[in-house]
Amino acid sequence: MTESAPERTMALGRAEAALPADAPPGECRIVLYRSGERQREAATLAEAHAAVRADPSLGAWVSLTEPNRDQLREAAREFHLPRLAVEDAIVAHQRPKAETYGDVFFLVLRPATYDEDKETIRVGEVHVFGTRDVVITVRHDPSVDFERIRARLEAKPHMMGHGALGVIYAVLDRVVDDYAPVVAALQEDIDEVESAVFAGARDASQRTYRLARQIILLQRAVDPLGRVLEEIMEPLDSPERFGPNMPRPGEHHRGELREHLRDVADHVAAARDHVEGFRQLLSNIMTVESNLVDQAQNEAMKKVSSWGGILVVPTLIASIFGMNIAPQPGFHWVFNWPLVLVFMFLSSLLLYLLFRRNDWL
Repeated sequence: MTESAPERTMALGRAEAALPADAPPGECRIVLYRSGERQREAATLAEAHAAVRADPSLGAWVSLTEPNRDQLREAAREFHLPRLAVEDAIVAHQRPKAETYGDVFFLVLRPATYDEDKETIRVGEVHVFGTRDVVITVRHDPSVDFERIRARLEAKPHMMGHGALGVIYAVLDRVVDDYAPVVAALQEDIDEVESAVFAGARDASQRTYRLARQIILLQRAVDPLGRVLEEIMEPLDSPERFGPNMPRPGEHHRGELREHLRDVADHVAAARDHVEGFRQLLSNIMTVESNLVDQAQNEAMKKVSSWGGILVVPTLIASIFGMNIAPQPGFHWVFNWPLVLVFMFLSSLLLYLLFRRNDWL
């Protein structure tokens, strides 16, 4: 295997998200294959490396589940993985991407699961390193079960016969398929929020903003996958541009794998359309909710203003007669007090009817 090409810094994760230096080693499983058929398991990375070097017909799948730094660095030493790609795997919290470092293909995916009780999305992370004879999968999230993916591929040896690209396709297909239940759950919750907004529920605003934030998380996981698929398909379309150790299927497998990847691309496009539709729908819901709040405030102000206007006339009359000024004309007239009360009542009634007619009350 050739040394990696010059690399550029790709670490986009936060420093505090890096794997702890004292983290215990994670599970490591190494299986050797020949022409898509399972041969045996290797006990160590060194044993797997020696086996594929001694027998070019062998390929190795190294599955690392929540590994620590030492395990990743050991894999990098044995299989000459690019330093910066390994640092990305250590730091984690990368955006989905697919890159080529010399003869090593590096893939980052962000699987997602949805907690319906909390209405939150949990976004994990999966890294895949692929060469002609070795594929290394690194899982930082329990939602992606590599053993289920392995069982699926081993049941179809021709798929495993695609080599590292076959594993890359299977992992990508699993991650993208798992977006479907997340999208369905989000659709259900958005429908509930929409109904709650029109019903005037007090917590509708909080739910709306919380769902909007979750959709942004899902969008960050889904949006880059279109470019990722283009990078994966490039070795299929232009194999002459890549080194001899790059992962690639045989000539008779290339068309089949391309069809599978196009199917994944269709699912990605559908997920992206759903996510974009959700963002637009939530934006509309927030606009409607704001309008409803403004409308409710206007109705309240109209009622307050109406009652204030009704009380102005009797208050004004009472304040005039309550002034400590003597003598006042007609103040001692016997019908003065009843007439004032009748006038106050009739004026208030008239104002009430006018406001009621104009839907202010």
